[in-house]
Amino acid sequence: MLTFIAFAFGGGILVGLSRQINGRLSLSTGPLVSSFWNHFVGFVALTAVALAFGGLFPKGEPIDWPWLAFVGGPLGVIFVASSSWLISRLGAAQTAVLVIAGQMLSSVIMDIITGAPGSPYARIAGVALILGGILVGRKRKA
Repeated sequence: MLTFIAFAFGGGILVGLSRQINGRLSLSTGPLVSSFWNHFVGFVALTAVALAFGGLFPKGEPIDWPWLAFVGGPLGVIFVASSSWLISRLGAAQTAVLVIAGQMLSSVIMDIITGAPGSPYARIAGVALILGGILVGRKRKA
């Protein structure tokens, strides 16, 4: 279990670094150009890994592939471009907290819909605390 926690934590660090790098690039090139380079370089790297280790494409004809295979890419483009645009306007910490709040809210909704084990009330309270933290952090000093 500790290994999984470490991987998740490391992934979170990489997401934060990626947002910072793309946000900085967005300042000089714009969010769409920043998103393009993020996805282009990612595509090249993933293709190299997949060709080396296999498993690049699902089995069967493209018409038989699960529809979810075609959804993640466009959603990722929207996420990267909007994050790159927001970093320069809200700052890294505020953008990250809002992204996490959105992830938590959608995750809680999905857990409730799918009947995942655990207390939905505790999950909702956790999201409320995150949103409350955002509001406290947004208060201006007098």
